[in-house]
Amino acid sequence: MDVCGIIKSSLIDYPGLVSCVLFVQGCNYNCFYCHNRSLIDSTHSSLNPDYLQDFLTKRTHLLDGVVISGGEPTLRNDLMAYAEKIKRLGYQLKLDTNGSSPGIVEQLLRRGLFDYYAVDYKAPAARYQEICGPAADAEAVQKTIGLLLKSGVDFEVRTTVIPQFSSADLITMAQELPLLKRYVLNRYRKPEKFLLCDRLKVEQIPYTQSQINGFANLIRPWQPGASA
Repeated sequence: MDVCGIIKSSLIDYPGLVSCVLFVQGCNYNCFYCHNRSLIDSTHSSLNPDYLQDFLTKRTHLLDGVVISGGEPTLRNDLMAYAEKIKRLGYQLKLDTNGSSPGIVEQLLRRGLFDYYAVDYKAPAARYQEICGPAADAEAVQKTIGLLLKSGVDFEVRTTVIPQFSSADLITMAQELPLLKRYVLNRYRKPEKFLLCDRLKVEQIPYTQSQINGFANLIRPWQPGASA
C-alpha cells in the first residue's frame, strides 16, 4: 500500500476509539477545497513500508483502531490485502471514502474487512461535477451508501458545508439521501494549498459553527440523525 502520510494518534477520526490515520495516494475527484491536494496526483513521497509495519506492530496495546484515508483508498488495488494485514494485528478498521467505488465497497463488505465506514456526500446530485470535478458521480455514492445500509455495518455520511451551499442545497442533499443513523455536517476550512483558478472559491467566508448547527437542525425533518 502506497501510504504517504500518518497521524500517529487521534481521538476524533474513529468514533469512540484511539486510532492512527494512514493517508494513501491518488484520488479521482478534484474538490477545490481539498486539504490533501498533494495526494490527488500521486506525487507525494511514500513512507517506508517497514517503518509502518513496525509502528503498527508496536502500537497494538496503545491504539484501538486504524483509519485508512486519502486520497481515495478504494482506487488502490492492494487495499484488501493491506486491510487483512492490519486486521491480523487485532485493530478495528475504518475506511474513509468518497463513495465513488460501490463495487469495491461491496467486496470489502463481503469480506468483513472494515468495522466502520465514513462516506462523503459532497453536494446535491445536480452539482456534483461542479464541486468535485468531471469524474464525480452522485449516483455511485448513493449506491455505496445503500450497500452500507443493507449490510448493517456501522457507518456515517459526512458533508463539508462549503460557503457555496445554501440552505436549499442542504435540504436537497438530506432529501436525496436515505434515512441515515448518522449524518455529520462539517465546517469548511480554507485549505493551505489550492489551485490558483479556485482562489475566489476558497476565499469565500465560511459559515460559523453556530450556522452549521442551525443547518443540522434545519435538515432533521428528513435526517433525524443529523449533527454538526
